[in-house]
Amino acid sequence: MHQSLLVTRTDDGVTAELREELFLGEGDLLLDVSHSSLNYKDAMALRGDRGVMRVDPLVPGIDAVGTTADGQLVTVNGAGLGEFRHGGYTTQQRVPAAAAVPVPERFSAWHAAAIGTAGFTAAMSVVALREQGVDDGEILVTGATGGVGSIAVHLLARLGYRVVASTGRPEHGAWLRDLGAAELVGRDDEPGRPLQKARWAGVVDCIGSHTLVNACAQTQWGGTVTACGLAQGPDLPATVLPFILRGVKLVGINSVDAPRPVRERAWELLDATLDLAVLEDLTSTVALSEVAAAGEELMNGQRRGRTVVEI
Repeated sequence: MHQSLLVTRTDDGVTAELREELFLGEGDLLLDVSHSSLNYKDAMALRGDRGVMRVDPLVPGIDAVGTTADGQLVTVNGAGLGEFRHGGYTTQQRVPAAAAVPVPERFSAWHAAAIGTAGFTAAMSVVALREQGVDDGEILVTGATGGVGSIAVHLLARLGYRVVASTGRPEHGAWLRDLGAAELVGRDDEPGRPLQKARWAGVVDCIGSHTLVNACAQTQWGGTVTACGLAQGPDLPATVLPFILRGVKLVGINSVDAPRPVRERAWELLDATLDLAVLEDLTSTVALSEVAAAGEELMNGQRRGRTVVEI
């Protein structure tokens, strides 16, 4: 029996209902989906947010993990799933073959979903820092209790960096230290000076707005800041001073449209670096019938780490 979670906007609001039918999107590869995950974008789509839900009705799920007709286990992260086309909250889906990466042998389908777009984005951010020559030093991770931030903390610590985790949820401090954070700092989300005391060799920013601006203003000469999120806002109320006086580099991370070589480099880093026991500890699992409620919890700041959706 096939099953899909369909979100529909109506005059009376937004409905999310399980349907015993398929809603196949465009794509040249048919996937039998076993797992997806819950990301911030998915939670927004479950609310009917027009900034994410670009087609109506929509099967959300920006991740899809499953097997192809020849039995290969693959993962698709982003690529328009759950935004511009029907996504992974279904038992079968058409996906773009160019975005379907074989799951490394040591990962199960559940592990691949636990990593999901969040872990993939974290890995892309770490790869970008390394490619820009950030080989050591202190790295700031903002939004550290979120899906991207928590995996970034862990990956960076495993690679030998001194990781400073920024969060507005100090009750999760012990958990962040277990992931590898050497130090915790509070949110830095208020307007600050254009140039501040230089501290960070690199930054993984998941928040945007003033948080990202302050991170740039605190980055050392020649350091690199990656930007992948907009939880605080899409605005960038900054000056050019960190860039022209300290040579700071701001690198955008786009997990949706990443070409295949970028996807493969991120998954190679995950395969080489990620501790599966840590991944399992920071991940919870919900059924497809429970994902709408879990999405509300995520939007209300009541979930941490990663959430696998078992299809």
